[in-house]
Amino acid sequence: MPDISPPPYDDKKTGAEDESCVVEEDGGFRIAYWVDKNVRQTFIRKVYSIITLQLLMTVGIVAVFTFARPVSFFVRSHIALYYISYFIFLICYFVLVFCRSIQRRFPWNIILMTIFTMAMGFMTCAIASTYDSKSVILAMIITAIVTIIVTVFSFQTKVDITSWRGFFCILAIVLTVTSIVTAIVLTCKYMYWLHMLYSAISAIAFTLFLAYDTQLLLGDKKYAISPEDYIYGAIQIYVDVIYIFLSFTRLVSRN
Repeated sequence: MPDISPPPYDDKKTGAEDESCVVEEDGGFRIAYWVDKNVRQTFIRKVYSIITLQLLMTVGIVAVFTFARPVSFFVRSHIALYYISYFIFLICYFVLVFCRSIQRRFPWNIILMTIFTMAMGFMTCAIASTYDSKSVILAMIITAIVTIIVTVFSFQTKVDITSWRGFFCILAIVLTVTSIVTAIVLTCKYMYWLHMLYSAISAIAFTLFLAYDTQLLLGDKKYAISPEDYIYGAIQIYVDVIYIFLSFTRLVSRN
């Protein structure tokens, strides 16, 4: 389960190098908010521009692998490619999330993010190719609707979801344990109801993660990410959307 916690602020760097963002201490927690609204708006536009490109690339890959039967058959016949793409995805993800010097260094951040997106796209299409095309299309539509609703809600609501960090940590742990247990059980014996239950839990969890990660971009909540971490913000929301799509694909499929 990818970590959804934002990178911590550095007080000295924030105060000296980024005057558009102010950090205050409150009971041991670091609270960040924007001073210049134009900086925040530019940051948000940059993040969503990157996410749009990532999703367009992923949709294109999924469309080819879903509707081109020879390609779909090739992917299902070579399951090792899925595990290779998953390994590449994890490596790129952890480097971009935890190595802030690379995350902020052009062009390495763009190169790694492109590789990350292609690996995630191949993983997605490898999973989607095992389901019928109608289920994939329906899951895409549901994901788009859910993503729009959650994004609008996160921007408009006065509820500060970023202050629920303990809840989201527990949710991430529960989801990780559930994923491991479900994978082991289903490997030994397939149970349809367990598969559907896990898919429903996953869909709900990543929908909540999407709301949390979206509010981290706004800057007017208790916690926020630095305007320099646009790559971090983009990949977190992108991962949330992809996992929501995969969860709904399993839910609506009759396989």
